Amino acid sequence: MAEERRFRSASGMPITLQRRQHSASCRELAVRGPRLQLRSLSAATSAVWLAAYGLFALSENSMVLSAAIFITLIGLIIYLHFVKIDQESLLVIGSLGIQVTSSYASGKESTIFIEMGQVKDVVINEAIHMQKVIYYLCILLQDPEDPQGVSEVVPLFQSSKPRLDCLIEVYKSCQEILEQRKTAPQPS
Repeated sequence: MAEERRFRSASGMPITLQRRQHSASCRELAVRGPRLQLRSLSAATSAVWLAAYGLFALSENSMVLSAAIFITLIGLIIYLHFVKIDQESLLVIGSLGIQVTSSYASGKESTIFIEMGQVKDVVINEAIHMQKVIYYLCILLQDPEDPQGVSEVVPLFQSSKPRLDCLIEVYKSCQEILEQRKTAPQPS
């Protein structure tokens, strides 16, 4: 069963939340940001190449044009492979753990897995950024030495930055699975 809803990011860009329930204790939540716009890419490339052509006209050195093409291509590859994230997903499996995956525009994926025994809680936190309060979802990892303490905070959806209404949807789904785990009989 898959469900898709539209929201906005903290910067006002449209994002999509896709929820898939694989079983009662397994859910996948994916936030997809806006795709790379060909118009903005073309505008940036044209601006760099026009500036290079202007320098070429002044200096009459063809290396300026070659360097502009080379820099533009390298910059585009770096942007697509290391910066532009198309989708961030969260796979919560009650008996196993939480997998966080970021999918880049180039097709590269980055995955982190957190065992359920390390998860203390999933919370919505707030931060002040510039003159604005922003909300973010994070996983609190349990401190192995102090059961009441938190050893690390793992922020989620850092690229898409969904607004509070979207974060509440994800939070509720995560809490349902965490509650099932807490109320399930523990093996001895």
